[in-house]
Amino acid sequence: MKFVKYPLQRLSSVKSSFECSPGSPLPQGVHLVNDGVNFALFSRHATRVWLLLFENVAAAHPFQTIELDPRHHKTGDIWHIRILDAGRGLVYALRVDGPFQPERGHRFDAAKTLIDPCATALTSPQKLDFGAICQSLTPGDVACPDAPAIVKCLVTDNGFDWEDDRPLYHPWSDLVIYEAHVRGLTISPSSGSKSPGTFLGVIDKIPYLKELGINAIEFMPLQEFNPGEITACNPATGERLTNYWGYNTIAFFAPYEGYGSRLYPGCQIDEFKTMVKALHKAGIEVLLDVVFNHTAEGNETGPTLSFRGLDNSIFYILEDDKRYYKNYSGCGNTLNCNHPVVRNFILECLRYWVVEMHVDGFRFDLASILGRDRDGSLVPNPPLLEQIAEDPILRDVKLIAEAWDAGGAYLVGRFPGERWSEWNGLYRDDIRRFWHGDAGMAGAFASRLCGSADIYEHSGKAPVNSINFVTCHDGFTLADLVSYEKKHNLANGEDNRDGANDNYSCNHGCEGETADPAIRRLRERQMKNMLATLFLSRGVPMLLGGDEFCRTQRGNNNAYCQDNEISWIDWSLTEKNAAFLRFVRALIALRKRLPVLSVERFYQSDEIGWFNTQGHEPDWHQERAVGCHIHPGRGEPELCLLANATAERVLFRPPEAPHGRCWERLLDTGAAEPFDVCEPGQGVRIRPGDPVIMLDRSFVLLLAH
Repeated sequence: MKFVKYPLQRLSSVKSSFECSPGSPLPQGVHLVNDGVNFALFSRHATRVWLLLFENVAAAHPFQTIELDPRHHKTGDIWHIRILDAGRGLVYALRVDGPFQPERGHRFDAAKTLIDPCATALTSPQKLDFGAICQSLTPGDVACPDAPAIVKCLVTDNGFDWEDDRPLYHPWSDLVIYEAHVRGLTISPSSGSKSPGTFLGVIDKIPYLKELGINAIEFMPLQEFNPGEITACNPATGERLTNYWGYNTIAFFAPYEGYGSRLYPGCQIDEFKTMVKALHKAGIEVLLDVVFNHTAEGNETGPTLSFRGLDNSIFYILEDDKRYYKNYSGCGNTLNCNHPVVRNFILECLRYWVVEMHVDGFRFDLASILGRDRDGSLVPNPPLLEQIAEDPILRDVKLIAEAWDAGGAYLVGRFPGERWSEWNGLYRDDIRRFWHGDAGMAGAFASRLCGSADIYEHSGKAPVNSINFVTCHDGFTLADLVSYEKKHNLANGEDNRDGANDNYSCNHGCEGETADPAIRRLRERQMKNMLATLFLSRGVPMLLGGDEFCRTQRGNNNAYCQDNEISWIDWSLTEKNAAFLRFVRALIALRKRLPVLSVERFYQSDEIGWFNTQGHEPDWHQERAVGCHIHPGRGEPELCLLANATAERVLFRPPEAPHGRCWERLLDTGAAEPFDVCEPGQGVRIRPGDPVIMLDRSFVLLLAH
């Protein structure tokens, strides 16, 4: 079918309301200047560019459309214009024309209304609805120049009273990270929030986070995404599913409008800053989960929202047949991260979030993609990763990599650059498998507890380069990990095909909820075992929000599309499971009281010794019950950790406590409250020579007293 071009004469005939001047190509994006607003947009292969101006957020049609004359409004690859006497609140969008030649990688279409990739805020009349853009013209459609752009861009300014807000710069060794979803944290009525599901709602939970012992919160993606891109429905209820997690970014400089109060257009920026300032005052750092590996435009059948319509061949890694996209993200496309233009775009974006939004660090989703070149090959010293690590503005921010991608690049322990810490996926799997009772896992358990030297030491990294976790947003919650043998994702509308199949989980005798007291006790003990391991390990612990009071997703291990009670945190569980919550609070406090557990280096051979139940060298291939004696010297307290992953009671014979002292039991996951975890001086003392009796599947910490 023949492609019908947009009737361009209609665009250029709109009467102007603003005067304009050529403007400046620097800086890129939209910036307020003394006499108006300067727009600067990259497009190497565009032939025509229009700036669309709207009277307000609700306007269906632009009141002024200005075509940029390349003789006056183009410098190199940058199109630019200055709108005189305009200011904050100006609503705009873009149209760009050029060759529509998919076989050469070009997909320009002047019929599409585009989002500015550097927009600092998007806006819409009620809620973000990309429908008009997603359904706009494709080759073969009849052009309609008056089709409304439901989602528009908003000119903002950087004015905000930060008072004396400064970065916190917590040492990595002190960090306790809490992974949370902005909406899911407070949208449930049980949260009691005055602003549920928003940036302001997070502020309501600051006292809780401080009491828990958290000093860093890692937010799942909060840059603009399209929540309505999923067309599937819950097969049981018919409910329309949604992109709840937000891992399909479309405007990387813009905080998601849906997490704002909507009191006025662009309020999400001020409210994000208000949240950050409040968290900083409470001593809590803000880390953002950022998704620079792909965009919401999907594969060749996906919508043209921004990058594809601006310069598809520059922004994406294409196959040899340039009609198609290389897909190392598993989401249809892959950003061309190491193209100089895209690289600069990413760096400018990170600087913006640090300088203007006061963010303390980033977790990079599928970060191995950031190490691929323009052909998709992994390179030994990726320019982008090096630039991020060495950038003067970003020099002190925390950098965390999810060191793998969907193309098979699993780089845990091998991620380029000493500054980068990593989500340690091996930690998660090995700790789960040890407490699951799998054979041959004692050695891996010992390595993970000691900071994963086998993974990181060879590359000159330290324990703090390992972000330790047992659960995260992607997979079972902690309560579900001990309650389900298999995933239960039918509500996602994919016939239970989605989500990981290998979870190293166990239901302990009954799939899902049960009233059996023996099963419930064992499940609770196993949850305590895994969290005790997490917080007694060297490295940086990360806790999934809600695990501290046994949040469940009813066996769904891939709740990316569940914007409902499956994903929302149920705060009534803080009362129902108050004893478990007390255990986690005390456990975090115990870690902080024993700094030997979080030193920023690996244990030396003379600081730690491992033994089996008889006090002998363990058989690492056979043992499922092992212990270690930590004796760091320099006046620091000596510790003894005992782990029994067997289904039987065992008697451990720990080494003698030093200098005639005795061992005090500070933690015992097999003991009843309040003896499951105690403050130093309040635990049960063990007489010299007495064995330590441990329940099946339990964990004990002894302190020399």
